[in-house]
Amino acid sequence: MIDSFNKPTNRRVFILQSVAAAGVAALATAAQAEPLVVETDPQAAGLGYKSDATKVDKAKQPKYAAGQACGNCALYQGKAGDAAGACPLFAGKHVSAKGWCSAYAKKA
Repeated sequence: MIDSFNKPTNRRVFILQSVAAAGVAALATAAQAEPLVVETDPQAAGLGYKSDATKVDKAKQPKYAAGQACGNCALYQGKAGDAAGACPLFAGKHVSAKGWCSAYAKKA
């Protein structure tokens, strides 16, 4: 007598494999890092973006004050301690947490 209750059917195997494959695909997509904004990007240049705030030319950017950085800006969407994070000004790209641009607004 064949025990059909303990033997997985092809349909069940297919569903389990599909769920596993979807999970792997979702993790792979989430793991891809967003590219960093480069200072020569036209939008970045227009906002005076520097990936290192200590290198901001204070003569060209009078709004800059020591201690300002993307990591403590209200627009920065990265977590505290992250090296880089998203910014709505640069859709699809990350900014350095140590960076700065003229749209800086102190986080409340």
